[in-house]
Amino acid sequence: MPLAFCGNENDSAAYKVDQGVLNNGCFVDALNVVPHVFLFFITFPILFIGWGSQSSKVHIHHSTWLHFPGHNLRWILTFMLLFVLVCEIAEGVLSDGVADSRHLHLYMPAGMAFLAAITSVVYYHNIETSNFPKLLIALLIYWTLAFITKTIKFVKFYDNAIGFSQLRFCLTGLLVILYGMLLTVEINVIRVRRYVFFKTPKEVKPPEDLQDLGVRFLQPFVNLLSKGTYWWMNTFIKTAHKKPIDLKVIGKLPIAMRARTNYQRLREAFEAQKGKGSRYSQGSRAIWCALCHAFGRRLVLSSTFRILADFLGFAGPLCIFGIVNHLGKENGVFQPKTKFLGVYFVSSEEFLANAYVLAVLLFLALLLQRTFLQASYYVAIETGINLRGAIQTKIYNKIMHLSTSNLSMGEMTAGQICNLVAIDTNQLMWFFFLCPNLWAMPAQIIVGVILLYYLLGVSALIGAAVIIVLAPIQYFVATKLSQAQRSTLEYSNERLKKTNEMLRGIKLLKLYAWENIFRAQVEMTRRKEMTSLKAFAIYTSISIFMNTALPIAAVLITFVSHVSFFKGANFSPSVAFASLSLFHILVTPLFLLSSVVRSTVKALVSVQKLSEFLSSEEIVKDQCSQPEPPYNSQSSKSQAVPLKVVNRKRPARDDCRNFMGHLQNLGPDEEPDNSCVRITGGFFTWTSDGVPTLSNIAIRIPQGQLTMIVGQVGCGKSSLLLATLGEMQKISGEVSWNSLPDSEMGEDSSPERETNAGPDVRTRGPVAYASQKPWLLNATVEENITFESPFNKQRYKAVIDACSLQPDIDILPHGDQTQIGERGINLSGGQRQRISVARALYQHTNVVFLDDPFSALDIHLSDHLMQAGILELLREDKRTVVLVTHKLQYLPHADWIIAMKDGTIQREGTLKDIQMSESQLFEQWKTLMNRQDQELEKETVVIERKNMEVPKGLPRAMSSRDGLLLDEEEEEEEMAESEEEDNLSSLLHQRAKIPWQACAKYLSTAGVLLLPLLFFSQLLKHIVLVAIDYCLANWTDSALALGPATRNCSLSEDCSFDHRVYAMVFTALCSLGIVLCLITSVTVEWTGLKVAKRLHRSLLNQIVLAPMRFFETTPLGSILNRFSSDCNTIDQHIPSTLECLSRSTMLCVSALAVISYVTPVFLIALLPLAIVCYFIQKYFRVASRDLQQLDDSTQLPLLSHFSETMEGLITIRAFRYEALFQQKLLKYTDSNNIASLFLTAANRWLEVRMEYIGACVVLIAAVASITKSLHKELPAGLVGLGLTYALMVSNYLNWMVRNLADMEIQMGAVKRIHGLLKTEAENYEGLLAPSLIPKNWPVQGKIQIQNLSVRYDSSLKPVLNHVNAHISPGQKIGICGRTGSGKSSFSLAFFRMVDMFEGRIVIDDIDIAKLPLQTLRSRLSIILQDPILFSGTIRFNLDPEKKCSDSTLWEALEIAQLKLVVKALPGGLDAIVTEGGENFSQGQRQLFCLARAFVRKTSIFIMDEATASIDMATENILQKVVMTAFADRTVVTIAHRVHTILNADLVIVMKRGAILEYDKPEVLLSRPDSVFASFVRADK
Repeated sequence: MPLAFCGNENDSAAYKVDQGVLNNGCFVDALNVVPHVFLFFITFPILFIGWGSQSSKVHIHHSTWLHFPGHNLRWILTFMLLFVLVCEIAEGVLSDGVADSRHLHLYMPAGMAFLAAITSVVYYHNIETSNFPKLLIALLIYWTLAFITKTIKFVKFYDNAIGFSQLRFCLTGLLVILYGMLLTVEINVIRVRRYVFFKTPKEVKPPEDLQDLGVRFLQPFVNLLSKGTYWWMNTFIKTAHKKPIDLKVIGKLPIAMRARTNYQRLREAFEAQKGKGSRYSQGSRAIWCALCHAFGRRLVLSSTFRILADFLGFAGPLCIFGIVNHLGKENGVFQPKTKFLGVYFVSSEEFLANAYVLAVLLFLALLLQRTFLQASYYVAIETGINLRGAIQTKIYNKIMHLSTSNLSMGEMTAGQICNLVAIDTNQLMWFFFLCPNLWAMPAQIIVGVILLYYLLGVSALIGAAVIIVLAPIQYFVATKLSQAQRSTLEYSNERLKKTNEMLRGIKLLKLYAWENIFRAQVEMTRRKEMTSLKAFAIYTSISIFMNTALPIAAVLITFVSHVSFFKGANFSPSVAFASLSLFHILVTPLFLLSSVVRSTVKALVSVQKLSEFLSSEEIVKDQCSQPEPPYNSQSSKSQAVPLKVVNRKRPARDDCRNFMGHLQNLGPDEEPDNSCVRITGGFFTWTSDGVPTLSNIAIRIPQGQLTMIVGQVGCGKSSLLLATLGEMQKISGEVSWNSLPDSEMGEDSSPERETNAGPDVRTRGPVAYASQKPWLLNATVEENITFESPFNKQRYKAVIDACSLQPDIDILPHGDQTQIGERGINLSGGQRQRISVARALYQHTNVVFLDDPFSALDIHLSDHLMQAGILELLREDKRTVVLVTHKLQYLPHADWIIAMKDGTIQREGTLKDIQMSESQLFEQWKTLMNRQDQELEKETVVIERKNMEVPKGLPRAMSSRDGLLLDEEEEEEEMAESEEEDNLSSLLHQRAKIPWQACAKYLSTAGVLLLPLLFFSQLLKHIVLVAIDYCLANWTDSALALGPATRNCSLSEDCSFDHRVYAMVFTALCSLGIVLCLITSVTVEWTGLKVAKRLHRSLLNQIVLAPMRFFETTPLGSILNRFSSDCNTIDQHIPSTLECLSRSTMLCVSALAVISYVTPVFLIALLPLAIVCYFIQKYFRVASRDLQQLDDSTQLPLLSHFSETMEGLITIRAFRYEALFQQKLLKYTDSNNIASLFLTAANRWLEVRMEYIGACVVLIAAVASITKSLHKELPAGLVGLGLTYALMVSNYLNWMVRNLADMEIQMGAVKRIHGLLKTEAENYEGLLAPSLIPKNWPVQGKIQIQNLSVRYDSSLKPVLNHVNAHISPGQKIGICGRTGSGKSSFSLAFFRMVDMFEGRIVIDDIDIAKLPLQTLRSRLSIILQDPILFSGTIRFNLDPEKKCSDSTLWEALEIAQLKLVVKALPGGLDAIVTEGGENFSQGQRQLFCLARAFVRKTSIFIMDEATASIDMATENILQKVVMTAFADRTVVTIAHRVHTILNADLVIVMKRGAILEYDKPEVLLSRPDSVFASFVRADK
């Protein structure tokens, strides 16, 4: 066909200019090309040639600075312009299609305008990001020219009587408006920025975020196109494929998204609520109002996007209806009737009746719909994340002001607050995410039902009714599901508690051969959990079944009733497939409904909880006021001058003193009132309505002196300290502080100084406080001691020495850089106590409060701490020290003593004052002091002596084994690190791979029966689903071909088409489909349950039977994680992910198969799309996994910071460190939020791309099937089928990839559990048959050790070398030696807890290596150094095997000095022991462990430093009891204090794993060169 710009028909009006050149349509079109050509010529040289040499005036990190006014409006107008131009091109092609020759002028100018519009926005973007506003003049000229030429064309159309009925006229009018608006935007840029026509252009600065190199989250700063498609994420996702993502890679949050900003926004909203003085300024209503005020705008934006997306979603069914309807008509090609200016014009109806036009419109509508939908999701989640950060900060600030009694009296437990932070804030975040559905869903349902009614009439309402009636059932199932989940969680927590206890006490359980008892307990709880999980699985499968079966049922009922009850009703392919698509759309909001309602209910409950918490009682601020100083201005001046404290006796410490920043202290005689704190007439209580805990308190604490507070247990000593700090509620009286200004360092170290409360009143300064129960941060040892103060090496060393921490630090794997676990879990009680005291000593505050710092320390450490720490470091610095203690031998050192009794002050004054006035009290003290002083005399020499002998010989910190293990772990870690560096490339390769192996292991665990059932039921279900739709296509095609319209029949004949056969087949297939949906959903959940059950059982058995070495080298937290998070993933998440993944994959595969069957040519286009898809999912999966892990890992520090703060709240407030901890919280919150935001952006990045690929599939399928149908090769029904399935692809593609990514993360749990299942178990089998072992063995208790060598692992050095010993029946053996000499290893060898690779131990003539482990361990008794109690009853703790009578248990308790204690408890033997025995003191727990060993009544009894935490008096009683009650038993004692084994029959002295001395104690003592004798001398 000939081609010409104006066409070349002979009678063409195109070249006639007799009525004026502007009246020639072709000329006007040619004129419209001019502006576009101008733009190309101007912009291309600048874009492609000049750009390299240009440089930006403002140097910023990111090229995303969008600063021209009207930026977003310009982008929106450009998109609208492009859409109108696409329509103009389509209209031109359509109207030209019927002409004899081609008229290029109908669509070529529009095509050039399309390219010019793209060029204009690219040009604008480059100029804006490079800040060259002057170059925008080119666009100003272009918009002016385009506006003028389009206006001429519009006017000429109007002159020729072309009106609104012609589409071209409407499009031209729209283009005139758009070009005019773009011209206005351009003029506005000149007006605001003054870059041309003005003398001085306006200077602008880029925002702070874009100048900060650390901000990498660019969503708020990029242009609309990049915002909508997440284009800026491309480089990030590519980087993730090259190296793992961590917090450094993702950088900082933009200022507007930081927790501080959002918290301020929320606080302002709360204040605005209060300011209004409305009725709802308190309670949950106020919180809702404040949240809406602070975050409502973004929510409205999200809802708008959502509603737009939902309405655009209806374009799919409508376009399918139009296309299939068009193709179903006999004559598919239309003829335009109207002709003006020598060319044809098309009306809007004719334009929209064209199948190709509809296909293109469907494609554009899909692109737009998906973009709006993802934008709605993103805005909603971003708002939710910002809101979560703000609420968490608000909760934290509230915690900082929370009344201590709220936490201590259990009104508000730490667990509840942690739940508020971890669960309730997330509930609110998810509610905000689902919130837009509340408005969008009703609108979507209403529009859907209206359209269905339009297509099908009354029968549509029947189908809609089916869906709506089943919605309450769906809600009921969802409610039951959440109930089942809650009960599962309760059982799961109980199981974890028991597992945790079992693992913590595993050493004891193995030594006592009780592991099976505790395993059975865990399994019993697991069975309860499994019952609950079964209910959860049933409801999940019902929910899945309803999701898949409901659309099938609705379609079946609708179509069958449509053809049965409404004779002659239209049942063409267009109606059927448009209705089918509408049903798919309708079902979605109804399924979401249950989630949204549930989420709303949870959010309401969460806000109620939050409201209760925020209204809970706060601590009274500035309770401790400071009266006006009585001294004159001169003394005030002197106070401001730093006084250097010089200690002439100890010049070596001078430098150390200088560091303290010249503490300013006044001597006692320089000031009339030298008290630091004074309390007068004080009555204090914990609860506002409670009885006063402290009554009539009138004390003073002298400035710069050592004050000791003494009294019996429970008399209120600690309460007095807390009352002084303002932590208790004051009923009456006054607490006045007379603090001197802190050192300069002190000022720096405390971040928040409260402002003066009045003209002459100052608040209390910071106080270094060491609480009775040590509180440690989850940080390094050094960070715990320095506690945010500047590091000073000399000072630090002095403090470490004073607290005897050096030996402990030497043993730790990374010295003082070792990370302390949560609550100091990896340290002993004494170590925790000393680090807590070291923190108080290191600080630069004038006042130091120490609450019973000696409680967990033995006498050596206590004395050294008193001497070097309190007397030298603190008192010589003239710091005010208040010390609560039970150690009365230190009273002579006190400058001031406060004696307490029953919550009142018994006496205060110096020791002399008390001796004079309270002689009886003084005598009582003297008796106790003498008793303790004897200990003191014995122990004084020990520190110097030991320091002279061995540099690291201070009291034992950790057992030698721990030291060895930790060293070895360090080596392993170093090896691992070096390996990691080598294997980065293989790691990256692993990250990109899908864990098929773990998947196979998971499925194979399900068993031979379930696996094929699972696979074939899924396959069959999808085959049936395709068959249903194929049957529908055939049915409707037949109805169209054989309907009354196509057959010529007389009135008498019954012309109606017989639907019965088709209806029956359709019903049968639908019923089969519904049954298969049920089978598949049940099978998946059943598989999940079976795997969960098997994996947990195998894991538990494997762990319980693992050797002790495994527990010593594997962190407890890591094992617990397998039982908690990994088991939870396998129990609840993998089955539903597996179902979702298989469903979306099968749907995608079946959809592509159907499209390829309908139009085989689609396969050609499928290949490039599949390649693109593959790379997108490959890159996404790696980034998604890293971000998911980062999101999880950043949540842990945040939650532990909350629990840490609550535990150490008093300490933080004492130090005045509130602001500093709030700063930390903001850092943790922002880290978690940025990980969540990146994860959200990555999900949107994937979904947008997958949706666009889906839209391409729809376009290709539509064009191919339309072309094929127009050539009469394809019935309309199959076109409808193909298009319906093409629409499904776009829905399910991203589901498939998202589920694949989730599956990959979740399969990590299976992989980790399988890793633990490879652990080798201990060899429990013995060589001797049970019948050959005497029933009461060992009867005598004779032990022969022959050439014994022992190691902890075959890869380690021996810890015992060739040891030989002979112990006669009934002998009492004492073993002593320095730390690391092998004493504990010696005791463990009896129980085969270590590898006896050489030699043997023979007990009562039986080699223990031949005995079954269970038998051996059950016949011996041991008491360990660390006391371990389990939650349950006292009876259970003493006798879990339930073998002993009550009298035996009472006898054991009497021997252990506990009978009276237990009798006093409610329930006696059945009294409850809390987790870890927390309701008993350390000493009492140790005594219970002794009683437990006595209950066993075995003839061999081993005590491994068992009396370390018992006071001297009780220990002496026990020693006597052991000697008498066990006169006939063999007792092996590993000594902590050497004098405890002086009465032994034999003493073994060990050194470096060998026996150094072995004889009777008196023989060894008589030898002057004996090591044992030197030990005893040091201990006297």
